[in-house]
Amino acid sequence: MALVAVAGVAAFYSVAGNAGNSASCSAARPAAARMAPLARGEVAAVQVHATPLPTTDLAFEGPDGQPTTLSAFRGKTLLVNLWATWCPPCLKEMPALDALQSGLGGPDFAVVAINIDTRNLDKPRAWLADRKITALTYYADPQAKVFQELRAARKIEGMPVSLIVDAQGCELAILQGPADWASADAKALIGAAMAPPR
Repeated sequence: MALVAVAGVAAFYSVAGNAGNSASCSAARPAAARMAPLARGEVAAVQVHATPLPTTDLAFEGPDGQPTTLSAFRGKTLLVNLWATWCPPCLKEMPALDALQSGLGGPDFAVVAINIDTRNLDKPRAWLADRKITALTYYADPQAKVFQELRAARKIEGMPVSLIVDAQGCELAILQGPADWASADAKALIGAAMAPPR
């Protein structure tokens, strides 16, 4: 793994990958169009899709260790984030993700932060508890298959990676690298993703 500069300032952990996917999420285009001009400031590196993409139905574990998938969240706009304790840029953005969930989380929106540590499986929960990160529900994939699936479906290069997914399961945008998700810029972007079509 190599540390790669993003936008000349932020960094993320890089892993080689490839791209591919096509199908129809045409009804999500108005949301993407609302979002595009808001990918600026603290979220300037977010890539909003002109044509939203069907999201891979990632499988992972819920807080009780039972299996769940992204489709279980259908009906909510999601910020899906993959993180690990071995990824310093991931850890840096966790308090902001917690603040975003605390401020906007509810029946219409959720942050789904999926930990992909494959060793020392008690460490991620302990790290969150030590930093009083309590608004985020703990999701995990101790086999890190979610990262591999995203890498196969999209051009994913490293960690952290975040997806903005609409209530119908269409991927509106992707960010490879960290962001200040508690910023006004991020909240405006998420708000545009959640706004009903006119």
